[in-house]
Amino acid sequence: MYDFDKKINRKGTRSVKWDLTKELFGSEDVLPMWVADMDFPSPKEVQHALVERINHGIFGYSFPSLETKQIIKSWLQKRHGWDFSPSYIEFSSGVVKALSTAIRAFTKEGDHIVIQTPVYYPFFDMITLNDRVVIENKLVLKNGKYEIDFHNLEKKLAHEKVKMILLCNPHNPSGRVWTKKELTKIGQLALKYNVMVVSDEIHSDLMLFDSTHTPFASIHKQFAENSITCIAPSKTFNLAGLQASAVIIPNPKIRQTFKECEKKQGTFTLNTLGITAMEAAYKHGEQWLNDLLEYLEENVRLVEKYISEEIPQLKIIRPQSTYLVWIDCRKLGKDEKELKSCLLKKGKLGLEMGSKYGKTGEGFVRMNIACPKDVLMDGLMRLKKSFI
Repeated sequence: MYDFDKKINRKGTRSVKWDLTKELFGSEDVLPMWVADMDFPSPKEVQHALVERINHGIFGYSFPSLETKQIIKSWLQKRHGWDFSPSYIEFSSGVVKALSTAIRAFTKEGDHIVIQTPVYYPFFDMITLNDRVVIENKLVLKNGKYEIDFHNLEKKLAHEKVKMILLCNPHNPSGRVWTKKELTKIGQLALKYNVMVVSDEIHSDLMLFDSTHTPFASIHKQFAENSITCIAPSKTFNLAGLQASAVIIPNPKIRQTFKECEKKQGTFTLNTLGITAMEAAYKHGEQWLNDLLEYLEENVRLVEKYISEEIPQLKIIRPQSTYLVWIDCRKLGKDEKELKSCLLKKGKLGLEMGSKYGKTGEGFVRMNIACPKDVLMDGLMRLKKSFI
C-alpha cells in the first residue's frame, strides 16, 4: 500500500493551488481545497521514468509514437473494456484544449451547444469564448443523486441550431457516473437529431465504491462514429502540470478534420516529459491507482461521518467517482456571497463556489479531498468553524 498519509510541502513550487492562495483568496492562511489536483506524489514508476529521461539531457522535439497509442489503448481495454484501434488516437496538450478544438472544428459562430448543468466551468468558457451559444439542460437532484431530464434534453437537441453536446462522463462536480442505459439514451437522441457528442472522460479512472465507467463510444459503433472522447492521465496520476491528453476519434473524417483544426491553432506535438509520464503511468501505475482509490473512499467516508455528526445542516452528494465532493449548503439560508465570506473570514478555507458550475450550482461548494487525512480533517474543522 502506498503511503498517502505523508504530507509534502508544495509551497514554493509555483503550485496554482498553494502559491496563489493570497492572490485568489486574499490571505496566506487560507487552506486551499479547490482546484482539482492532488497533494499526493505521482507513482514512483512515473518519477523514475522522468528522471531517466531528464538524465539523457537533450529535450528536443519529441512525438507520441505508435507505442504510446498502444499503451493508452491497452489501459482503456483493461480498465474499461473498450477495445479499439490505436489509430483512432490523437493528442492534445489538455482536455480543455481538445474541447475548444472540437468546437472550432465542428461548429460555427452562433451555433448552439448543449451542456448539462451544474458542470465543469470551462465547458461554458470554451463555448462562449469561441462565439457559440450555451444551451443548458439542467440536471435534476433527486434523493441526493443527479438525474438527466431526458424530456428537456430531447427538446434542446431537436433545435436546428444545436450542433453538439458536451458530455461530462463521469460528471464534475457531482461525481455522478452515468449508466450505460443513460448514455445509450443520449447517444440515440444525438443520432436522431444529428448532434455530435464530445465526451470529457478525464475522471473515468477514478471509480469509487464499485462504480463502473462506460466509455460513451464503446456502447455502439454508431455512437463511436458520431463522437470524440477526451481522456488524460492528469487527474488519475496527478500529472496535470505535464500537459498531455489523448483524443479518441473513431470516425476517420472527423479525425482528419480535428487534426487540421489543431494545425490551424499551431499545435505541433506534446511536451517531451508529458509523453514520458503518460506512457509510464498507463504502463506501471495500476497498483498505485488501486491503492489511491481505497484511500479516497476512506476520505469520502470520513467527510460523510464528520459532516453528518458535526455540521448536519450540510449534505454531501456522495461521489461515485473523482476526488471532489459536492456539498449542499442551501439549508444554511445564505446566499453565495455570505457563504464565501463565512468560509474565508471565519473558517479560512478556500473552496470552489457552486455558481462557477452554472446557476443550478448556487448554494453548493466543491471540496477537493485528495489530500492526507490530517489535511482533510483540518479542512473539515475549518468548514465547521465557518458555519457553526
